[in-house]
Amino acid sequence: MEVSGVEEQEKNTNTATENDDKQEEVVEEAAESVEVLDKDDTDEANDSDADSELQSKIKALQAEKEELYQKLLRVQAEYDNFKKRTVKEREAALKYQSQDLIQELLPALDNFERALQVEKTEATASIIDGISMVYKQIKDALASQGAEEITAVGEEFDPNVHHAVMQIEAEDKPSNIVVEELQKGYKLKDRVIRPAMVKVNK
Repeated sequence: MEVSGVEEQEKNTNTATENDDKQEEVVEEAAESVEVLDKDDTDEANDSDADSELQSKIKALQAEKEELYQKLLRVQAEYDNFKKRTVKEREAALKYQSQDLIQELLPALDNFERALQVEKTEATASIIDGISMVYKQIKDALASQGAEEITAVGEEFDPNVHHAVMQIEAEDKPSNIVVEELQKGYKLKDRVIRPAMVKVNK
């Protein structure tokens, strides 16, 4: 009977030990579960931070792309304007390329006109004819380049093509009409290179 009591006591001890082992296993499993949960929470937090950082980078790149696109549009517009301006300047240069030469020749034309106003006599006839011939040649050359005289006498005064240096009061003439041309004016195609110097009726 005593042996049976000892065996029962040992059995109870073994059962207690097994229970303790099971409790330890449960505790360990719980601890592992907590660690896994903590790790999952940490991973989720890290993923959230990474997503937020990625979104910030995407927004920054989109803003940079938009800024570069706007700059590209401005550069393209400036280049188009530059091309148009260059074409216009080239066309103007070709159109008015003889302007400087014509302006240099105008004083010579004025002198020819004054010389031709001299009274023609037998002594001066041949000289005046020669001057007239040269004068006509120069005018023809200028006309071939697009230069033409500005009409003045009898025209209404136009400040764009006429330069009034004197005014008179003539009752027999309309008001604001050019009554006399003191110096010829010239245009090169559609550009005034020298306005006509005129006398205007008030």
